[in-house]
Amino acid sequence: MRKRVAITGLGVVCAIGNNIPEFWNSLIEGKDGTKEISAFDATPYRTRLAAEVSGLNPESHFSNRELRRFSRCDQFGLIAFREAWRSARLDQDPIDRERVGVILGAGSGGIHSVEKYFRDFYQGRENPLPSLLISYSLATTTDLIAIEAGLKGPRSTTATVCSSSSVSIGVAYDLIQMGLADVMVTGGSDSLCEVSFSGFSSLKLIDPESCKPFDQRRQGLIIGEGAGILILEELNHARGRGAPVLAEFLGYGICADAYHLTAPEPNGEGVERVMRMALSHAQVSPEEIDTINAHGTATPFNDIAETRGIKRVFGKRAKGIPISGIKSMIGHCLGSAGGIEAVATVLTIQHGIIPPTIHYEVPDPLCDLYYTPNHSLKKEVRIGISNSFAFGGNNCCLVFGKCHGNE
Repeated sequence: MRKRVAITGLGVVCAIGNNIPEFWNSLIEGKDGTKEISAFDATPYRTRLAAEVSGLNPESHFSNRELRRFSRCDQFGLIAFREAWRSARLDQDPIDRERVGVILGAGSGGIHSVEKYFRDFYQGRENPLPSLLISYSLATTTDLIAIEAGLKGPRSTTATVCSSSSVSIGVAYDLIQMGLADVMVTGGSDSLCEVSFSGFSSLKLIDPESCKPFDQRRQGLIIGEGAGILILEELNHARGRGAPVLAEFLGYGICADAYHLTAPEPNGEGVERVMRMALSHAQVSPEEIDTINAHGTATPFNDIAETRGIKRVFGKRAKGIPISGIKSMIGHCLGSAGGIEAVATVLTIQHGIIPPTIHYEVPDPLCDLYYTPNHSLKKEVRIGISNSFAFGGNNCCLVFGKCHGNE
């Protein structure tokens, strides 16, 4: 018999909020987190704009020694983890920490710190800090969380580019199903770095103005950063300790396009297939889906492929399902995108408010669904899905729902 898996804690750091209340209020108000980059000099590139985290005071969270050792990615992940851990009441309740694991998605990780080390080295500055190299490993944030909380269960880091943290959530679910853990810390953390920013810029995938998913004027994405952390917990374990149950993780799908290293399969075949897999795994029908958190990168081909895939899965219902493209506000957070957007999907179910897709002004005839343009929508959401599609055709779809009794 399949175990039921609850979401009992959430934490977030991103351009529009450094905790859950800030994030949610900004999301439903349609706040754009895009601003001029301060992390590095972006003058040579297509734009100097990104959805950069601001207003976060690391000194209030970490000691001076930790600040020298922890990259921005590590800091985001640890802050979001602490919020999720507290909200799940795991800082108070006695638990078997050998039955608690961590699996996070990774993107650029601590590359920003490594870049700083080599700039200092090649500019001849004396004694560049070797501690800047500690976070070179993509697994560092995962390891730091496990060490901080003494978590001795399964530990891993997933790297499937922009679907990394969505995949990590699915694998965390599997580990609970297999009986290897009662609780899993999952999601992802990522930070701006010049290497990835310059790569997207050279591919002409960055919009020099704003992120406009599904709008005919779209020119590409805006790079974002941050962390989204979820606590997944076997439902009976959560109820046994009286934990808050925010939603239920119903299932997921994962598949590959096997088409191109950067471009999506143009007809949305992989999009369709991964959503059908997720619905089948979650044992829900297309008719039961109340909202879709779209991948919605605002790149010309991705938005069309996603729209085509949604149409094939949902048929005549497709045009009536409210779709959110929240990258229009938080940017594309790369390795942490799926984690932050999973947090947003859980909050949507909790509050019955569907976040908007901002900057939507000129409809594209090839993207003709209901993208919740510019204003949030109050609507009961019983089941929602969150899509993540990455370079190389790494597709993942997560299904969340309201948690009911033992029926």
